[in-house]
Amino acid sequence: MVTKLLVTVPLAMSAAMLLGPAAAAQQAPAVQPVEIKFGKPEPVDFQAKSFVGDSAAPAVVLYDYGVTRFRLTNNSFQLESERITRIKILKKAGYEMATVEIPLYHQGTREEKIVGLRGFTYNEVGGKIEKVKLETGQAFTEERTKNLKVRKFTLPGVREGAVIEYAYTVTSDFLFNFQDWTFQREIPTRWSEFQAEIPEYFDYKMLMQGYVPLTLQTQEKSQTQYMLHTAGGFTEGGSDFNGTVGRVAASSEAFKAQVTNYHWAMQNVPALRDEPYMTTTRDYVARINFELAGQRMPGDTYRNVSGSWEKINTDLLASDEFGGQLGRAGFLAEAIKPLVAQYPDPAARAAAVRELVLKSVKYDGTNRYSASGPLKKSYELHRGTSADVNLLLIAALRQAGLAAQPVILSTRAHGRVNQAFPLLEQFNYVIGVLPLADNKELLLDATEPLLPCGVLPTRCLNQTGRLVADKDQAGRWVNLLPSQRHNHYQEIKLTLDEQGNLTGKVHEEHAGYSGAAMREKLQQLGEKKYLTELASRHPSWEFPAYTFGEVAEVSKPLTLNYEVRQPASTPGTAKELYVSPLAAFGESQNPFRHAERTYPVDFGAANQEVIMLTLTLPAGYTAELPKPAAISLPEQGGRYVYAASSPTPGTVQLVSRLSLDKPFYSAEEYASLREFYRLALAKQAEALVIRKM
Repeated sequence: MVTKLLVTVPLAMSAAMLLGPAAAAQQAPAVQPVEIKFGKPEPVDFQAKSFVGDSAAPAVVLYDYGVTRFRLTNNSFQLESERITRIKILKKAGYEMATVEIPLYHQGTREEKIVGLRGFTYNEVGGKIEKVKLETGQAFTEERTKNLKVRKFTLPGVREGAVIEYAYTVTSDFLFNFQDWTFQREIPTRWSEFQAEIPEYFDYKMLMQGYVPLTLQTQEKSQTQYMLHTAGGFTEGGSDFNGTVGRVAASSEAFKAQVTNYHWAMQNVPALRDEPYMTTTRDYVARINFELAGQRMPGDTYRNVSGSWEKINTDLLASDEFGGQLGRAGFLAEAIKPLVAQYPDPAARAAAVRELVLKSVKYDGTNRYSASGPLKKSYELHRGTSADVNLLLIAALRQAGLAAQPVILSTRAHGRVNQAFPLLEQFNYVIGVLPLADNKELLLDATEPLLPCGVLPTRCLNQTGRLVADKDQAGRWVNLLPSQRHNHYQEIKLTLDEQGNLTGKVHEEHAGYSGAAMREKLQQLGEKKYLTELASRHPSWEFPAYTFGEVAEVSKPLTLNYEVRQPASTPGTAKELYVSPLAAFGESQNPFRHAERTYPVDFGAANQEVIMLTLTLPAGYTAELPKPAAISLPEQGGRYVYAASSPTPGTVQLVSRLSLDKPFYSAEEYASLREFYRLALAKQAEALVIRKM
């Protein structure tokens, strides 16, 4: 029997849509913007019946409004971003929404500043609304990175049923740091609205991301008057007024400019739900990103200020923390010299050099694309970041005469790279790539000793990376999709007696990414705890003996052989027995519990789960065999095969093979994938009917 899963799913909003004139012309349905009065919550905000539909959520964003404008201050353009937010607290778990963080960029002596910070907490007490004011003096600043501070404050007097609101304005001299707007949070949002008022002198790329449709989208042009404090003109190619180029008439104190007013809103935005097999929620959250692409002052020509992949390539090669480190592996010359003689084959030599780096420097868990210091220092300390380890690997490969090059990427937890935005901030990792014969390439990483050469860590399986090419070559995108799978194989031999007791032996193999995951687990838990955890999933089982194999041979499958006993649930001889042997060795439940999913399913690598079970029946008994099944996903996405046979009298053989042949399934494929798992698990759970002859 072959079952084809063909499920029609409505198309979701594009995960990444570049906004331009064409997008602006596609107006969302006309909806009146929501308006609130700060400091005056609505009576409906305190009525329980208003939040019946949100009963599962710890809190609800009632209103989130932002607008970014350009102001002319001291004859320089400045960004002014205003925000007003109102949130309903439904449960204690929602108290954390009362703590607010405001990121503030700084560079040198200049920094973004907050003005007009204010906030209130409202609680209904005895039929009246009590209002508690935020004491802004209690807010504090935390230094996060070299260029980022975070201003934090907590609204006071928060309890279940409270309404909190806050407002503030951020002023910024950094026109390239136009703040993105996020419509979606981990809690539901009733209304989220953002406006951007951009004068004709500035050109921004805008990228809409997410799977929630816009409720409101408009674009209008208007005239705005800017005031000059003194006579003068714009700086050539800049955003200041101070001189002769592009001079405004000396007698003029004001000038008009065309401004484009963008307006977006979303209504009833669902909470961003963390689902199985996601990269990071940042890849799927509904938001608008901005990047300064160009600017033109009056009397000046247009100047492109956006980044480019070519410029990023050049800057990285010139950086002492990146390109400057790639020729500094001379201190490894003596250790590498015998490897060159011993391994003439490039792939074998690369594996030997990688093994040298693995044994010399341990990855400290920090992900970077540039070195934290001289590579020799990391080598001497025997510890370093991912960049320290892998830039050392590339430098060592070059020292060994191999033309390895760096590839920068973003880890799964950091988010997917958007190729339309040439921004170095999108990356947080670096690996090596070695060209081989027949146009093949070897991707190289030396942070994980539990993986064989040429297999990237799971954290790196994020679809694509960017090759940083040498000066005489062009950079390009590198496919990171792995050839390895998650492979799990089980061969089981069980004997059933007349009372229903099961005894037998299990041979288990974990290969590919499954092998690495299980070796890591075994390393963390140890053999006894590993078996204890396995036993905890089967309370009625007993494990008289076990042995692990190929633990240190990472290029081979990790093996586990163990004996198993399962006492009968009801003692005594039975004329009819019901057993579901496969159910104990396969997945216990469908990982895709929700009926709908708006996000892709990203396994990172393809999957294969094979179970081969032979059951010896009690003497004088026969089994009623289940029907075979074959279930296929559309577009050759995967296949499940189930077969039952009796190869010899008194034995039953069951074979279950589940293959997912793609590492990535779109949201449109989710319904088919969920149904595929449901049918496969139902087949694995089918009982064998065993009767006495």
